[in-house]
Amino acid sequence: MDKLRAMEVFIRIVEAGSLTRAAESLDCSLPSVVRMLAALEREVGARLLNRTTRRIHLTDDGAIYLEHCRTILAALREAEAALESRRASPQGRLAVTAPVLFGRRYVAPILNDFLAAYPSVNAELLLLDRTVDMIEEGMDLGVRIGSLPDSSSIAIPVGTLRRVVCASPQYLRKHGVPRTPASLRDHACVRFTALTPGREWHFRVRGRPFRVPVPTRLSCNQVDAAVAACMEGVGVCTFLSYQVAAAVGAKKLRHVLTGFEPEPIPVQVIYPHARPPSATVRAFVETVVSRLRSTRFV
Repeated sequence: MDKLRAMEVFIRIVEAGSLTRAAESLDCSLPSVVRMLAALEREVGARLLNRTTRRIHLTDDGAIYLEHCRTILAALREAEAALESRRASPQGRLAVTAPVLFGRRYVAPILNDFLAAYPSVNAELLLLDRTVDMIEEGMDLGVRIGSLPDSSSIAIPVGTLRRVVCASPQYLRKHGVPRTPASLRDHACVRFTALTPGREWHFRVRGRPFRVPVPTRLSCNQVDAAVAACMEGVGVCTFLSYQVAAAVGAKKLRHVLTGFEPEPIPVQVIYPHARPPSATVRAFVETVVSRLRSTRFV
């Protein structure tokens, strides 16, 4: 017996309300429908339908089995759609989101290469230093820095970032180098609010998390402005390592308190699991994951 076919016939009988109408909708003979239902009942060892000359009724076992049949066939259709999606060529709209500087530096070049490889794809790149609701804002996938409390998304780890503390050489000459996290209480601090929305900075001291409330000389919601203020000697600031890599390399900023850095922050590619990814999304996920995993985030 073709059990999947028998499940389809059983569901159609229930939906049609009679064996005759089910046979008509399936374009097969009434005896075939009757035989398939009888064979299914023998196979599962339970009566699924009570039949009279005019009506059919689900038994208790039939009602339970009906829901399982619907779940199984829906999963089968979804699996087949996913395979067909993999065979399809990427095309249509692709919406990607990422933090501003990380997106400019790492994600945009990958997306540009992807568009060159797939001329039928049109992309939207949304760069924001805030957490984006993927479904509400119509995003197909995103790159997120930090832990992922939202269980409505699938997350693929691609690397980690350091949280570093920096200051300009002239600031350190004038005010001294902070030797411990607690000594920051005696320093002017620049706060990049997208990374440190509160007034406490995070460290590890002797292997344990340690928080320090810092005096804020300047708070700023834009990373370039915060980095510029730090380079101009306004104060000490905490950033993610890639945000100040160029300034540190040019000796315009120096790392301090490196022995007290907190645990690295994860970088993840995320996409909603509420809907199966299209061929376009799947292809870009594979591309961006591979490229980011081979990237050294300084």
